Amino acid sequence: MLYSVRMRAAQGDAHEKGGKHISGAERLVRQEQLPAVAAAMLRRALFHSRGTADFINLTVETVLKENIQAVACLPIATVAVPSIAAGRVAAQVELIKAGVAPAAVAAGIKALAGLKESLRGAMLVDAQTGVRLDNGERGIRVSRMDIADEQAYLCWLSRQGHSNIHIQEAVVLASKVMSASGVAAELCWSDDPEYVTGYVATPTLYIRFTQLKPYGSPIGGRIFFIKENTDLEQLVHYLQYQPVLINVPAEEASIDAIFD
Repeated sequence: MLYSVRMRAAQGDAHEKGGKHISGAERLVRQEQLPAVAAAMLRRALFHSRGTADFINLTVETVLKENIQAVACLPIATVAVPSIAAGRVAAQVELIKAGVAPAAVAAGIKALAGLKESLRGAMLVDAQTGVRLDNGERGIRVSRMDIADEQAYLCWLSRQGHSNIHIQEAVVLASKVMSASGVAAELCWSDDPEYVTGYVATPTLYIRFTQLKPYGSPIGGRIFFIKENTDLEQLVHYLQYQPVLINVPAEEASIDAIFD
């Protein structure tokens, strides 16, 4: 048995009552990991670059191993760009390669760039028309995912020169999202004021762009571009409720993998 540990932190009031989003985190862990993981999440909520949370929701639920789906980790590529504009042009190219219509790509980037405040979840946007498909107030929050073998994952990232928490968490989330059959691609940049790198995820690759937003901006978000004729109810259920463990390449696996 594993435990789903989920943290949501806001400032001013609960998210549902208009509080400012500060931080969120997701883990699937063993029982003996619970105290350390919960403490780390609380520290993150209290000492975050977006501010100090005064509303923190920490949820712990059991998850049966037989209900967990295994998903392969997306490989990572990095595109160095000289400016935000160049980064967004490069991101557009990759989204179009993934099957997103140019008009939908333009609409998605405009929607992200035009946010007045960060969304808690992702926008769902039709990959052909650019029309938003979800409720516009909060977006869809992806939940119940983690890495199957944390030690191997961190080593795998380190050998590629990646060590920050943003990419550690984003690759796991993107790998789950892109395992859903109805998602053509994802576009994201962070709400962390100090982190300007963003990414495009496709079913075969996680592509980082070194500049997608201005330094100092506390506004970020993500868009899932949805294929035609996708059952939205089924897709949202998978993204929110299906427990998923992400596997790194086999040669990295260690004896501590959760599936062992």
